[in-house]
Amino acid sequence: MGDKVVVLYGGWSAEREVSLMSGKGVYDALHSKGVDVTLFDPSKEPLERLAQFDKAFIMLHGRYGEDGVIQGLLELLRIPYTGCGVMASAIAMDKIMTKKIWLESGLPTAKYMEVNSLSELYHAIETLGLPLMLKAPHEGSTIGLVKITSVDQVATAYEAVSKYDDTLLAEAFISGRELTVAVIGKGKDAKALPIVEIKAPDGNYDYQNKYFSDETQYVCPAHLDEHLTQSIQDLCVKAYNALGCEGWARVDLLLDNDRAYLLEINTAPGMTAHSLVPMSAKSAGIEYADLCVLLLEMASCKVNR
Repeated sequence: MGDKVVVLYGGWSAEREVSLMSGKGVYDALHSKGVDVTLFDPSKEPLERLAQFDKAFIMLHGRYGEDGVIQGLLELLRIPYTGCGVMASAIAMDKIMTKKIWLESGLPTAKYMEVNSLSELYHAIETLGLPLMLKAPHEGSTIGLVKITSVDQVATAYEAVSKYDDTLLAEAFISGRELTVAVIGKGKDAKALPIVEIKAPDGNYDYQNKYFSDETQYVCPAHLDEHLTQSIQDLCVKAYNALGCEGWARVDLLLDNDRAYLLEINTAPGMTAHSLVPMSAKSAGIEYADLCVLLLEMASCKVNR
């Protein structure tokens, strides 16, 4: 008898809608491969029901799903799960902590400041200049993200982003090509998949353009020379390993005059029709359903193994 697999989706975060789409896609793919699979929304069903399953495929995006919380529960239940463990998930969900570790590891990322008040945001603008990216450190899918281009936008931007987090990330704006790289595996065996370049309308890769627009263009593999491609892929594997990631993740970065700057890392990336990891995998010859099976095969508990 095969394993009983649960796909965790939905949840409580601001990315719930995307998670529902990702989870349904993974469920359909695994079902097509003959896997005994069930969809489970932890915000709608009692968590004790999870004990009946043998493996978990985490498709919860954002808080409570991508931040180490659900990973900790699955560790307690001794249910092997896809993706990163508790620590790597928690660190990667915090953009500020992620940047600190990357900088400590000598990896390139944009200059930044932590902001806890409107006056500190004005100080960040004096220090880092305009334009400036203001981000909620614990959100994804471009939620809680504002580009500030003039001083008269500061108060409105702070009000919009501070409703998501108390401490905000003020990041120097980098104008460049938007790239993303999926990484699969663990440690020295981690491998980067082909690079995807994102070309959004007017350079605005927001929530609408990310998930619902047909105007956003994707180039995979990105048009880069072989040496630059390899250096970017190597950088992304280093960024992945610096946080202790395993299973899979997606690294987002900007390329300015052939210099790459790390932005963030997603440890439960989207698996929708518009998502980037399946696109990259397909370029490497891995179809969506096979990718889902591959990720499920790597499911594990990380504590005391």
